[in-house]
Amino acid sequence: MFPPELGLLEVLMLQVGRVVSKDKIAQCLSTDQKELGDNAIEVYIHRLRKRIKPYDANIRAVRGLRYMLESVAGG
Repeated sequence: MFPPELGLLEVLMLQVGRVVSKDKIAQCLSTDQKELGDNAIEVYIHRLRKRIKPYDANIRAVRGLRYMLESVAGG
């Protein structure tokens, strides 16, 4: 897994079951040298969804501007 995807997973895991905004994700993943745009976040979400699917986990989009990590098996 690449560093941005790991950072994204960490942000979502710390808020599991709760909605996390794109702004919060961008704030947590941005560095001093690089700001993340919405497209980059969507790419990281897409890649991470593929990686966590075998573990009965899902990232659900909430009205297109927020995301939530949820367990498929646990509801």
